[in-house]
Amino acid sequence: MIKIYIKISLIGLLCLFVTSCTEYQKLLKTSDWQPKYEAAMKYYEKKDFSRAIGLFDDILPIIRGTKEAESANFYYAYAHFYQDLFILSAHYFETFLEVYSRSDLALEANYMFGYSLYMQSPEYDLDQTPSYEAINVMQNFINQYPTSEFAKNAGVIVNELELKLEKKEFENARLYLKLRKYEAAIVTLEDFIKEFPGSSFQEEAFFLTIKTAHDYAQASIRSVQNKRFKACVDKYQTFVDKYPNSNFLKEAEEYYANSTDFLTKFVFKNN
Repeated sequence: MIKIYIKISLIGLLCLFVTSCTEYQKLLKTSDWQPKYEAAMKYYEKKDFSRAIGLFDDILPIIRGTKEAESANFYYAYAHFYQDLFILSAHYFETFLEVYSRSDLALEANYMFGYSLYMQSPEYDLDQTPSYEAINVMQNFINQYPTSEFAKNAGVIVNELELKLEKKEFENARLYLKLRKYEAAIVTLEDFIKEFPGSSFQEEAFFLTIKTAHDYAQASIRSVQNKRFKACVDKYQTFVDKYPNSNFLKEAEEYYANSTDFLTKFVFKNN
C-alpha cells in the first residue's frame, strides 16, 4: 500500500513538473509581454528565480518606459542576487540606480548594490578590490541615509570589511618578515600603523617594527649595522612609551639589549 502511494505521488509530481515546463515554454514563445511580466513576478514570489530571470530577459528590452519596467528591473536584480550571481546583481542594482534614481525603491537598490559587492569580498589574503568598492558604497549609503532601516547593517559590513583589510596588510608585513625581506616589512608595518591607528593589531605591529629592525641590523654588513641597531633602539623607546605594560615587552627588551650591547661595543672599538 505504501509503495502504491509513493508511486502515485511521484507520478503526480512528474505530471506537475511537465505541466509547469509546458506552461513556461508557452510563455517564452508568446509575443505578448504582459502575461510574461505577470508570470515572472509569480515565479519570483515562488522563489523560482531561474524562470523569473528567463522571462525578465525576454521583456525588459521591450517594456522600457512603462510603469512595469521599474519593478521588473528591480526584481530582476534581486533574482540574480538570490541565485548567488553577485557580480551580475551588483551590476543590475547599479544600473537600476542610474535609471530610476528617484524611485521609491532606489534606497533599497542602493543598499543591495553595496551588499552585492560585499558578497564578492574574498578571503583576506586575496585581491580586496570588491571589499574597497563595497566599503565605499556602504559608507556613502550611511552618509546619505543615516536613519534608514539598512544603515545599521551597512555599518556592520563596513567594520567587517575594514577589519579584513587590516588583517591583510598586517599579514603581508608578517610574511615579509618571515621571508627576511626586512625593508619591505618595515615599510609595510609603518604604513599599517599610520593607516589603521585604531586597529587591534597596532600593539603587535609596533612590536614587530622592533623585531624587524633588530633582525635587519643583524643580517646587515658591518658598515651599516650601527645605524640599523640605533633604529631598533629608537623603535623600542617609542614602543615602551606607548605600551609600557605590553605582553611583548619581555621579547622587545631582548632586542633592545642586543642592540645597545652592539652599539656599546661599537663605541669602544671606534675610540
